[in-house]
Amino acid sequence: MALPIDALGASHPEIVRWRPATVADVDDLWRFTRIVGKADHPHHLTTREGIVRDFGLSYFDPEQDSLIGVARDGTLAATGMVMAPTRRETLARSILVGGVHPDYRGRGIGQELLTWQLGRAEQQLAIAAPAVPRWILAYTDEAAYRSVRLFRRLGMECARYFQSLERRLDQPIPEIDLPGDVRVIGYTPQLSRAAHAARNSSFRDHWASQPMSDEAWDSFVTSRIFRPDLSFLALAAGRDGSQQVVGFALATVNQDDWVNQGYTGSHVDLVGVIDGWRGKRIARALLSAHLRAARTEGLARATLIVDSESPTGALNLYLGMGFTPTTRRLAFTVEL
Repeated sequence: MALPIDALGASHPEIVRWRPATVADVDDLWRFTRIVGKADHPHHLTTREGIVRDFGLSYFDPEQDSLIGVARDGTLAATGMVMAPTRRETLARSILVGGVHPDYRGRGIGQELLTWQLGRAEQQLAIAAPAVPRWILAYTDEAAYRSVRLFRRLGMECARYFQSLERRLDQPIPEIDLPGDVRVIGYTPQLSRAAHAARNSSFRDHWASQPMSDEAWDSFVTSRIFRPDLSFLALAAGRDGSQQVVGFALATVNQDDWVNQGYTGSHVDLVGVIDGWRGKRIARALLSAHLRAARTEGLARATLIVDSESPTGALNLYLGMGFTPTTRRLAFTVEL
């Protein structure tokens, strides 16, 4: 049982009420996240559908895992969620999401919110499997200096940098030759489970990554912004004639981002190649297929985000495919 909100320290003279979020708040939360997003990370805004999906996750209990701060004039001034995914093979994580309305910053509200989130995360992790490390995680754009400063003030450490990259699609796209036993095809729902397995296998050595649950995977590949026609799989032929998914490049298109980005574009959310098939130019071939399809679609640019210290050398791969760095996203942690 979670402690009451006031027992975890959420109180502020300008907030007349702290309360959990409910499904009835979805539209208000969506408007709020767009306002905060335009201030902190304008190139990638949260969709309303994404907020609805959060409320449907089995490991998110809004009554215990969310907090809304309402100001005296009725404005939604702050929101916070604490998400604890249940797949914990090598790491238990509680992930902090939220922010403060730009008009209410610099008044200590963010500190009250983050204090509550850290307390709730510790509760979640207290019942996690004791055999694995337990981390509290929060992400923010480097330009969101107030968030960076607040995380550090409350004892969180910047543990990782994630580089945002973009590529113009009017530039030449290289042709990539593959071994004869590997071919690239468009994503199909019939191969969804195999692609999910490939994602979980290929991300095992990624920082802070754990297997993606069935519900999280399904919500991603059935979302409104997921683009099967811009997503690709690499198939390898087995000795018995079977076909195995050994790589993937899965993309979304969120038109809400285009105004702030200043261009039309796609976003490559997931790229991976399973162990044993790396070093065969498979990721390059998958990216090349995506870039060509996005250009044919009439889009101007493609974007993605990569761990700057990825053990697979992904950053150099993307730079070699014509992507250029833009902003950076910082990962802050508390290790319990």
